[in-house]
Amino acid sequence: MTVRRLTGLCALAVFLGSTAWPGDKPEDAAQAAADSWLKLVDEGKYAESWEQAAKLFKGAVTRDQWKQAAAGVRGPLGKVVSRKVKSREYTEKVPGGPDGKYVIIQYDTVFENKSSAIETVTPMVDPDGAWRVSGYFIR
Repeated sequence: MTVRRLTGLCALAVFLGSTAWPGDKPEDAAQAAADSWLKLVDEGKYAESWEQAAKLFKGAVTRDQWKQAAAGVRGPLGKVVSRKVKSREYTEKVPGGPDGKYVIIQYDTVFENKSSAIETVTPMVDPDGAWRVSGYFIR
């Protein structure tokens, strides 16, 4: 197999792996974005999580504000022990936000220092068509 053919196959595999097909549920794409973003937050990579967030998120809070707030809230909770999806809801309207495509995802989460928490992560479709996190709350 030539290098050119191998490169083409790799490019096709990447394209097929990232393309949203008409039958795909928005909840699935949104959850993939949320899970990826939460991994950064879980690892304490708050600046990177801000970089990966939706334009709306970045417009509401600066990187330094997010780093300080996230460290202040997540740090005392300790590491994630377990996390499972509790609910996922597609909507085109959220309180205080512009109309758009959103999925509100709630996770039942156990942290080292908090035995029961509900994390709410709200991915949205950004102007470039990608799902990115626009909101994050812990209760």
